[in-house]
Order: sequence, then C-alpha cells, then structure tokens
Amino acid sequence: MRMDSSWEIRESIQIILKSSRGRIRSEWFQWETESAMIGEGVEMNLKRNEVIEVKITDHSFPGTGIGLVAGKKVQVKGAYPGETVLARAHQVRSDRAKGRFMEVVSPAEYAVKAPCIHFGRCGGCASQQVPLTLQRTFKEEEVKKLFTQHDLPLGEYMGITGHEDAYEYRNKMEYTFGDEVKDGELNLGMHLKGMKNSVVNTVECLLVTEDFRKIHEYTINYFRGKNLPYYRVMRQTGYLRNFILRRGVHTGELMVNLVTTTQVSFDLTEYKEGLLQLPLEETLVSILHTENDNLADAVNVDKLNILHGRDFIYEKLFDLTFKISPFSFFQTNTKGAEVLYGEVKSLIGGEKEEIFDLYCGTGTIGQIVSDKAKKVRGVEIIEEAVVAANENAAINGLSHVAFIAGDVKDVIANLTGAPDLIILDPPRSGVHPKALEYVKDFNAKEIIYVSCNPKTLVIDIDYLTAHGYEIQKTKIVDLFPNTPHVETVVLLERK
Repeated sequence: MRMDSSWEIRESIQIILKSSRGRIRSEWFQWETESAMIGEGVEMNLKRNEVIEVKITDHSFPGTGIGLVAGKKVQVKGAYPGETVLARAHQVRSDRAKGRFMEVVSPAEYAVKAPCIHFGRCGGCASQQVPLTLQRTFKEEEVKKLFTQHDLPLGEYMGITGHEDAYEYRNKMEYTFGDEVKDGELNLGMHLKGMKNSVVNTVECLLVTEDFRKIHEYTINYFRGKNLPYYRVMRQTGYLRNFILRRGVHTGELMVNLVTTTQVSFDLTEYKEGLLQLPLEETLVSILHTENDNLADAVNVDKLNILHGRDFIYEKLFDLTFKISPFSFFQTNTKGAEVLYGEVKSLIGGEKEEIFDLYCGTGTIGQIVSDKAKKVRGVEIIEEAVVAANENAAINGLSHVAFIAGDVKDVIANLTGAPDLIILDPPRSGVHPKALEYVKDFNAKEIIYVSCNPKTLVIDIDYLTAHGYEIQKTKIVDLFPNTPHVETVVLLERK
C-alpha cells in the first residue's frame, strides 16, 4: 500500500485508538518477547547518546537488528543479523534501549558488495549488502514473529515471493532539493541517512532506470548553473522544492514534475527544451511545473502548469489500462504489483455477487479482480484518485465497477449491499477502528487483507478473529527489494 510522509503520525494515532479498545499490546511486549531469544548479559551503565558497539544476533520488523549491550537488549534499525555495528544509544531504559545506526564495524559472513555508490549515505536503501534471497528470508521471519507474538495462526502459509528485479524497479521517485552541508553546493536527491536536513545528490541511484538518471543529472546541473535557491522549510524562503519522476513501465511513457514556490519568477522554457533534447529510451510525454507555496514540508498543489504534453501518463497492469495523474497513488513497483495483485486474485474462488474494495486508491485491485464479481464498489479518501479510478474503469469497459470518494470510516456507514468479499488495502496505519467494526458487521463470507505494515495487520486481524473470522491463508510479497518494507496478504473466512 501507499507510503506517505505522514504515516508515522497516523500510525501513532491509530495505535492510541486501538489501545483504548484493548486490542493492542504495548510496543514493549513485542520487544520483551524478542529479548527472550537473545540471552542475558552483565549489568552495566548505558548512557543516552553514548556510542556503543552492538553484535546483532536477532532481528524484528522493520529491518531492525537486536543485540545485547551492558545487559540491555538494544534495537538498531538498519542493522542485520551477523553484523557488528556502531550505534548511538537513545531511549535507554533499565533493561532495554534503542540505538541509532552509525556504521558497520564488522560485516556479516553473507555480506556482498553494495553496487550503488550512494549506499550507506543515502537514506533510501537499507540492505544492499544482503543478498536478495536472504533479504526475503529475514522479511519472512519478521512477519512470522509478529503473528506468533499475537498468538495468531498463519493458516496455510504460502511462503514469500516477489519479482526477480532487485534494481531499476521503481516507476516513481520523489527527490528533494537541498544541500549536504550548510550553505554547500545545491543537491537533488534523497535525505542523508539519519539527517533529514541534509540531501545527497543521488544521481547514480540504482533503484531507477537510466532515463531517470539522465533526467536527474541534467536537472541538477541546469539549476546549479542558474544559482537558484532551494526552499528552506524553517526560514520559509527559496524557490526549488521537489522533483518527481514517473514512468509507465509497460507503456514507455515518462513524466517530469518540477515543484517550486512562486518566490522567484523564472522562465522554464530553456529547461523544458533541454529535457526534450535528452537521448532517452522512453518517451517524455509530460513535463509539469507545480507551484507550491504551502509552508509544510510536503508536496502540495497550488497550481499545476503543463510545460509540455499532458498532465498524465498511462500504465498497463495485465490487460488493463490505467491513467496516472501527477499525484495519484500507484504502486511504485509495477512488475512487483503484478505479482502482488496476482496473489490477491488467486485467493478468490468462484464468482462473487459483490466485492467491496476499501482503501482502493486508483482502483487497481478492484478492476483487476472485477472479472470475479457481478459488482465491485471501491472507497478511497483521495478525491483525485477516485476520479482517476472511475475514469480508468470506463477506459477498461468495466460498467459494473464504481468508486466512491470519502474516508472509509465515514463512507462505510452508508454503504448498502451484502458483499461476499471485502478487500482491505489500508495505509500503514491500518484500518480505522470504526471502519473495522463496520467491516465485521457486513458479515462478508471472506475478507482479503493486503497490508504494507504487518505491525498493524496483526492488530486488525486479532480483532477480526475475535469476531468470527478465521485465517485461512497467508502470503508474503516482497515489493520493495533493498528496503525493510514488505506486503502481506491474508485470506480470512467467516466461521
């Protein structure tokens, strides 16, 4: 499911809400369960901000290594079993602590050379040193641990899968303009690992194609030559903000979207013409300029200007066509999404009378499974995505598929019908507690839950199993190689 910059806030709110219903165990319950696997050490003082050396002997989701230091169990996000790492201690308690990853002191025996020159500095990839098959083993183990800690069965466990491409799989990248050091050279790329105010110029990133790299390099060189200031969030001054690239993997269409403030009046004609002269493999069909004067550190749209072509691209999944607008959600790994949606579809048995597709985004899942139902209805909070979803359904000739705009927790109260199957594909924060109660009350025979965050998945499934559902099958899909993220698909049936 989607990954947005506000997920941590929403996840925290969600957890508080679910705690009030008594459906969540404390965060430290998971920690204590994992700690039991590691053993005991000698009690010593461990101080906040102290630099510590941690031998990683276990791990938990998301990609968090666990070791023993001074008698305390220490969590280090971004560390993997077999490694010895340096970390800066924080959140120190009497028997546990967390450490901010600094560097690997001693690599694991399985480690391979990371192919990307930015790895270790860029805050994007976390596990290029881990072979892909082992990355997936670790992800599998982490999801299974969460089910065990919540006393949940997996049902028929169907393993982990994913597309074979570990690199150049992303169809979208959102870069930030900034500098690596104060008043340093203008950069365009990802944030420096662990430093949200520093930006690494990731011009040779391997998660994207050569066309993306060429456009990136041209763009940063062009604006360095123009001496234009980047936007500083704290000062609320500057011009250059973000840079978003999208591609249709199966259509060969490219979109460029430059995001700036209006604090500088600058003619982008020369920049646009330079883009059109680049020797690209795919076709640049959309060059956009988004004006964003919002004070928040996020991409908002005050005005969208079309510099070239149109304000959308097309993509294909299976035999369906999808129109993708500049800010609509679409899975960032097209080939991986085909694997994921194929797994979802395989869990649907015979034809259904009606399917509800909740948190539907641009309606990809609902349309892909539409040949399995006489009627499909989807709900999505982002109005732009719903417009695109209905337009895509029309493009694909799916007259029995319709999508509704609104927050699931509100819209679901007014939905009528008797769905045989409900598909849940929520954001990282999981299904809102109010919405989950309505899902339960629909009494659908089957629920398929597609989750990008197994921590909230097990909380929601715990609730559903306590209210008449049984887990039948579980499948894990690695949609994001070289990162700690993973998708989990669970089929539940009414008892």
